[in-house]
Amino acid sequence: MTLLIDPPNSPGHGRFWSHLASDESFDELHRFAAGLGIPQRGFDRDHYDIPAERYEQVVAAGAEPVSSRELIRRLEAAGLRRRKAQVLRPRRPGQSLVRARRLRPGDTVAVLAPAGPVPEDRLDAGLEVLRSWGLVVREMPHLRGRLDDLGYLAATDASRAADLMAAWGDPDVAAVFCARGGYGVHRMVDLLDWVSLASAGPKALVGFSDVTALHQAFAAMLGISTIHGPVVTSLGAGDEESRSHLRALLFEPESALVLTPEPVDTLVPGRAQGVLVGGNVALLAAEVGTSTAVPAAECIVVLEDVDESPYRLDRMLTHLLRSGWFDGVRGVAVGQFSGCGSEASLRRLVEDRIAPLGVPMLFGVPIGHSDRNLAVPFGVPALLDADAGTLTLRDPALL
Repeated sequence: MTLLIDPPNSPGHGRFWSHLASDESFDELHRFAAGLGIPQRGFDRDHYDIPAERYEQVVAAGAEPVSSRELIRRLEAAGLRRRKAQVLRPRRPGQSLVRARRLRPGDTVAVLAPAGPVPEDRLDAGLEVLRSWGLVVREMPHLRGRLDDLGYLAATDASRAADLMAAWGDPDVAAVFCARGGYGVHRMVDLLDWVSLASAGPKALVGFSDVTALHQAFAAMLGISTIHGPVVTSLGAGDEESRSHLRALLFEPESALVLTPEPVDTLVPGRAQGVLVGGNVALLAAEVGTSTAVPAAECIVVLEDVDESPYRLDRMLTHLLRSGWFDGVRGVAVGQFSGCGSEASLRRLVEDRIAPLGVPMLFGVPIGHSDRNLAVPFGVPALLDADAGTLTLRDPALL
């Protein structure tokens, strides 16, 4: 182990403090701190704050005394230095969220089932697509599972949460791909250890539909940008443009700024700027009132759904409106609503329920449950130009 501690020379709250850090890994740091009974609430970005009276105890336990300058130098050399702007933490609605780094050939990615059981033929086809991109695929333990007594779940809530925790906490994993949606993410979100997830730093998280619950939770609890895009089971047989767009967004994000390759319909004219938020309407409505809900204030909302009757969509949108979720929204991009009635009836519903918000609004954006499902990074600034029928990112999805 390589634990570092600087002298107790930082004043605060009427006492002096040292900083305890590791130039190996955050896991090592957390284990060492836990062994000394140092509470996890003392962790701040990349170090633990240690009161002066415990300095000698920490040194005796094996931490190497170094100067403050040396501690920072070694953290930076190890790539473990985190400045305030890079820290995963809650941010107010409308703020840009922390982005992960882009992927490179040779990166390891984890694939998991956070909700329902996964059709193996479609899974295998999607995994081959990821491998064709030069990625090393790691299947999480319950990826191919099915719960006996609740067959609509891939595994118990605790097991599915453990798979996500293990994937996110593994420093060798650069991104996490969800194999499919279905139902079940809501059941396991509250089992996630947000402190541990925050300490692991940002990664790309990809998925849509039921994964909307994770998009909302990661934004609310960690302040991290996530990618609303094709699940692995849709990559093998899906639309080639959707695959190409997702690959570009992950590997060469500067080339994937346009989210409307062709102009779409205008419902309400005008232009709006804001970070992207949203996802599946049913999941957004179910999030209202929970600790992981992220409202639309100062944002551009992206909406989609599948196989819902028009009256059910009406109820969900009305619930979002009455709860105040849409308050302060800057623009709305209505995506695909496959199996939700005719296009004319859906358009009439949106005109009745959402258009009165009076913000610029697009209809028919190629996002959602359809052959074409272009990946969208939530928490990234975008420009919605309803006059031109376009939605464009202002920043790349990944660094």
